[in-house]
Amino acid sequence: MLVIIGYIIVAASVLGGYAMHGGSLGALFQPFELVIIGGAAIGAFVCGNSGKVVRATLKALPTTLKGSHFTKQRYLDLLALMYEILTRVRREGLMSIEADVEEPHNSPLFQKFPGLLADEHLIEFITDYLRLMVSGNLNPLELEALMDQEIETHHHEASVPATAIQRIADGLPAFGIVAAVMGVVNVMGSVGEPPAVLGAKIGAALVGTFVGILLAYGVVGPLASVLEQKVSESSKQLECIKVALLASLNGYAPALAVEFGRKVLFSTDRPSFSELEDTVRGKSAA
Repeated sequence: MLVIIGYIIVAASVLGGYAMHGGSLGALFQPFELVIIGGAAIGAFVCGNSGKVVRATLKALPTTLKGSHFTKQRYLDLLALMYEILTRVRREGLMSIEADVEEPHNSPLFQKFPGLLADEHLIEFITDYLRLMVSGNLNPLELEALMDQEIETHHHEASVPATAIQRIADGLPAFGIVAAVMGVVNVMGSVGEPPAVLGAKIGAALVGTFVGILLAYGVVGPLASVLEQKVSESSKQLECIKVALLASLNGYAPALAVEFGRKVLFSTDRPSFSELEDTVRGKSAA
């Protein structure tokens, strides 16, 4: 929603200011310039990326129109889930969660949090490391190194669409210049035309540069920024899980372990200590 609002502000500011200056909006409508710039950008995107990157980018683009689901409530649910898992481990031992780890979708423990259960990557991350903890006495340092590598891999892979879109944005001004140069070539072939005709063709050529720069910094570039922010949020929840599990391995009580996890969250979405305590007590009582 914010993306659409931003586009409206950009369009209203640029076109409104142009119209207030006495410009004709009709003169900016140059379909052939859009064909040159848009077609060249799409072609460069297709030939410059693998099929996996193209599919991942097309899949990621619709998410830019949706708000972030990494809210305070989601993190409260995540920390409450970690608390319940670690509490059971502390009371009954690691083997008590083996069935929950193997079939999380059939586990009453995970079914309390349907929003988290729908995130396959999150559940896989939790269960994989719980499985490693169940299977043997792991060195916390080795487990931490493995978690860091997986989080880094996840961040790099999830950033691919944002990087691909940013490269398109970087190339759009150049494609705008290409369209402008082709327009100038067209003008040079019409030197004998009346001044009014030549002026219209020169103006149309200059629209190419305008459109390329506007699309780069006002349309495509912001999409890459939004996607990068979503990637950072998705990686942050994995860091929260990592810190909580490592704190438990180092002997801290479940309440302290989830507190460690709470402290690594962004301040804008981080629940307070009392909010986390109330949520944990409520879930435990339920």
